[in-house]
Amino acid sequence: MFFERPDGGETAVLVHIDLEAEQDQEDPLEFEELARSAGAVPVLFIKGSRKKPDAGHFVGSGKLDEIAAAVKEHQAELVLFNHSLSPSQERNLEKHLQCRVLDRTGLILDIFAQRARSYEGKLQVELAQLEHTVTRLKRGWTHLDRQKGGIGLRGAGETQLELDQRMIRQRIKNINKGLEKVRAQREQGRRSRSRADIPTISLVGYTNAGKSSLFNAMAGAETYAADQLFATLDSTLRRIQLPSFGAAILADTVGFISHLPHKLVEAFRATLEETTRADLLLHVIDAANEHPEFFTEQVNEVLEEIGAAQLQCLLVYNKIDLLPDREPVLERDQGGKPVRIWLSARTGAGMPLLLQAISELLGQDVVERRIELRPEQGRLRARLYARGAVHHEDVNPDGMVSLAIRLPRSDLDRLLEDEGLAPQAGG
Repeated sequence: MFFERPDGGETAVLVHIDLEAEQDQEDPLEFEELARSAGAVPVLFIKGSRKKPDAGHFVGSGKLDEIAAAVKEHQAELVLFNHSLSPSQERNLEKHLQCRVLDRTGLILDIFAQRARSYEGKLQVELAQLEHTVTRLKRGWTHLDRQKGGIGLRGAGETQLELDQRMIRQRIKNINKGLEKVRAQREQGRRSRSRADIPTISLVGYTNAGKSSLFNAMAGAETYAADQLFATLDSTLRRIQLPSFGAAILADTVGFISHLPHKLVEAFRATLEETTRADLLLHVIDAANEHPEFFTEQVNEVLEEIGAAQLQCLLVYNKIDLLPDREPVLERDQGGKPVRIWLSARTGAGMPLLLQAISELLGQDVVERRIELRPEQGRLRARLYARGAVHHEDVNPDGMVSLAIRLPRSDLDRLLEDEGLAPQAGG
C-alpha cells in the first residue's frame, strides 16, 4: 500500500466543529466509530462551533490552543478532524500541534487501505490515496526548495516536490491502465451473463447495515462480515436459485457513507458498475438504527451520483432481531407490488419472504407455457436450461422436444428473437 501503518492502535484526539455555514453536518458518533474502525484509540473528543472555518487552521486560536494542550497532555500521536481540510490547513495544523493531522477523507481512505483484499480493490484504494495525497506533498519537503547547484550537482532543475509529483502521476497512469483491464474483464463477464439471460441482483446500503450478512444468508457463502464500518470492500458475485423463478446473480458491494469522498466514488466506479447494471437493487437498511431515514437518503444520493437511482429497488429492513416485538413482514403498494420487507439476516427470519418478493419483482409478467422445439433448435433449448426456465421436458416420437417453461415474457421474447423466431403471443 502507499501508506505504511503502525502495528498498534494510535492515540488520537478527535475534533468536530459545528459550522453555521453548513446545513448538512457530519455525525460525531459516526466519526468516532470511523476512528475506531481505523484502529485509532480516541482519548478525547473536542467539539465546538464557528460561523465558518478559519482559512489558516480551520479552528480559531482558542480552540487550536485547546487541541494543542490535549495533544500534549495525552501524548497523542494523531489529531483527526471530522471535516475536509485544505492542504494548507493540514500543514499549518501539523506545524502548530507537532503531530500528524488527518481529515475525514484521509481517515476513510486509511480504512479502505486496511480492508481491501482483492487486486482490484487494492488498486482502487491506492489510486484514491495518490490523488488525495498529491496536493499534500509539499509538507514533506518544506526543508527543500530547489536541488543544490555546483559541480556534479547540477541537474534538470526540478525540485524534489516536482520529482515526487511526476512519479505519482506515472503511478496513477499505471493504476488506471490496470483498472481498465479489470473493467474489460467485468464487461466480458456481464456480456456472458446477458447472453445466458441471467438477471443480476445488487445489494446496496449504508456501511454496516448488514449487506454481507444478508449476502451470506442468501448465497450460502462465507464472505467476511463484521459489526464495523466498511467491513468489506471487494465486490463479490454468487449464482443463486430463486423459487418459482430460476437462476440469478447476487452481487455484494462496498457500503456507502454520508458525504462519501468523491475520489472514492471515482476510484470505485469499476466496482459500482455492478450496481448500475443490476436488474434489481436490494437497499439494505439497519432497522435498529434510530435514524434510518437519514441513512436511506445518503444512499439514495450516492445512487443518484453513479446513475442507479432509477433502477427497480426493494427496501430491506435488516436486524429486526434487535427490535422487540418486530415480526418479519412483506409490505406491498396499492397495486400489490413488493416495496419493503422486514427481516433478520442473522437469524434467517423473513428470508423466505425476501426470496418470494425478489421472484415476484424479477418475474413480473411471467410466462408459463409449453413450447415445441425441433432437433436443430438445440441452442435455444440449452439457453432455456441455462436460464433455469425449464421445469419438464418430453421427447415426442417425431423427434420434437416439448418443454414446460416459466420465465419473464421479455426474456422469452428476447431469446426467440435471438434465434430468429417470432415472439409468441398469449400467456
